[in-house]
Amino acid sequence: MVPPAKQPSVRKIDTGLDRMERLALTVNRCWFKSRDPAFTGYSLAPELSSFSGRPRFLLVPKNRPEERPLLVVEGRSGSAEVDTYGPLLQSPLRARLESDLARWSAGSGDCSA
Repeated sequence: MVPPAKQPSVRKIDTGLDRMERLALTVNRCWFKSRDPAFTGYSLAPELSSFSGRPRFLLVPKNRPEERPLLVVEGRSGSAEVDTYGPLLQSPLRARLESDLARWSAGSGDCSA
């Protein structure tokens, strides 16, 4: 009896999209759906479909999504790194933003540290 031929393994290209989708869902659950008072003035604007290989989401002023983003959280293709930039990182929320995003990027789904 001849053993079945092995199928060639299909390697999935890491675009960072899965990671950024999970991160955006956690941000939405922990900062917005929980009605966290620190984030009541903001809305989440996902821009995960990216042909540049850099899926991202934005925090924008609530009820004014067309305005300049206050925080950009951007993934990179093939990397677990997440870049963040925007004026909210110069605010008193900086430590909170950085610690939450670092914890969630590392795989935690807990809303509080």
